[in-house]
Amino acid sequence: MVVGEISQERNLIIIGGGPGGYSAAIRGAQLGLSVTLIEQADMGGVCLNEGCIPSKIVTHAAAKRTEAPHLQELGIGTSDMPFDFKKLLAYKDKVINQLRSGVESLCKENKVEMIRGKVTFLATDKIGVENGHQFDIYEFQQAIIATGSTPVMPFFMKEKGERMLLPHELFALEEVPDHLIVRGSDYIALEAASSFAALGAKVSVVIENQADFPFDESINKELSRLFKKRKIKLYKELQFLSTNEAEDGITMTFLTDKNVEETLFGSHLFVSGTRTANLEPLGISRFGIAETDEGFIKIDGNMQTSLPAIYAIGDVTGGPMLAVKAIKQAKTAVASIAGLKTEVDLTFMPVVAHTIPPAVSVGLTEQRAREFGLEVHVSQFALGGNGYATLTGKKDGFIKVVSDATTEIIQGIHMIGEGAIELSGSFVQSLEMAAKQEDLKFPLYAHPGVGEGFLEAVEGLVGQAIHAAPVKRDLANTRFQINTK
Repeated sequence: MVVGEISQERNLIIIGGGPGGYSAAIRGAQLGLSVTLIEQADMGGVCLNEGCIPSKIVTHAAAKRTEAPHLQELGIGTSDMPFDFKKLLAYKDKVINQLRSGVESLCKENKVEMIRGKVTFLATDKIGVENGHQFDIYEFQQAIIATGSTPVMPFFMKEKGERMLLPHELFALEEVPDHLIVRGSDYIALEAASSFAALGAKVSVVIENQADFPFDESINKELSRLFKKRKIKLYKELQFLSTNEAEDGITMTFLTDKNVEETLFGSHLFVSGTRTANLEPLGISRFGIAETDEGFIKIDGNMQTSLPAIYAIGDVTGGPMLAVKAIKQAKTAVASIAGLKTEVDLTFMPVVAHTIPPAVSVGLTEQRAREFGLEVHVSQFALGGNGYATLTGKKDGFIKVVSDATTEIIQGIHMIGEGAIELSGSFVQSLEMAAKQEDLKFPLYAHPGVGEGFLEAVEGLVGQAIHAAPVKRDLANTRFQINTK
């Protein structure tokens, strides 16, 4: 190893080139800062190379495969539509390479200095960067830690075998599993179950000590219906007894909600797992940086740590392990460093699942609103009454709106159906602006379009949705139920 004899001075150093890291680097350059971005692996981080993008390529392919019957109605395709998983893998690699090159080009165009290497903190204002036999030392004015997290098997999975898969391993498989057992009910588990079932795998979903999925109860009910429709076996409220791996598969034994012992055999087991912050290799803990009990970095509203020159963003700060959070924190941290006033408010961060069809939840569910003591109006508009959903053959799902009956302020918006991901930004904006029913009824909505379903769900709060049968008002629950089936 060759050690640099002198320290090199830098203004802002960002450690980690994932969505949070490279967003911070580019935003810093836009604000006139001199930025150095250090990444020890591939630019784009786990999200681009192993997580978000690879998984969504698989879910996208799965969704397209389910469109075959409708395509035949349109005169496109044949009854025999073979699926080549190897071609999908090649497409995945192509997209990842394109996106990674795009990130690198954007950094270069913004004059962000990019360095490859492993970072170790030597002081609260100094790091060492190791790259092969080269070791350089950098002093900085400010640094942002954006090193992400690593998935690990939960404590009850004592021994991890080759057929026990974490998220980055599942979406890196080179063939479709024969029978995939999905343990859990978070968005990754739901995406895995939905997509691999569409790609031809037998899928079983097992949920321990939990009655349902973590969405509004209406979406949970619809997801259960769609899983049954697609022959995804669903086991709920279980008590796990054992999980064993053999050469030919996985055996799982559990007690059902009726206290009956059952055994499930599959070719692979998927577990979302837990995540630990990527901090230990940095050596920052020995300088007294404040950490949570779970081992994540504590930050204030500006993303500043207990060490004034050091900020942290993304998974290393705990909380929801989502790229959208990391990107928002990145922009806030850099703005603060540049002397601008800014903040991060995760109150209305959308919960998104790229299932088939996708599901989105923003704000309060109906149940939570009532638990908070609110008198609510609720409207649920089925996409079967939407013209565009009908012509595209994607009528499954609905849009649900929850409002405060006293103030008419929208408290929550929940959707399962095609277009949910794209509409989620409008849902968040509506809640951020504390929109009332009238605010959302006033604008013009494109016709034909799924967005009209949002308008009709809002109009349904007062029983005025056009493309729905006359409603019946439940005076006891101040709820309109719109039926279009």
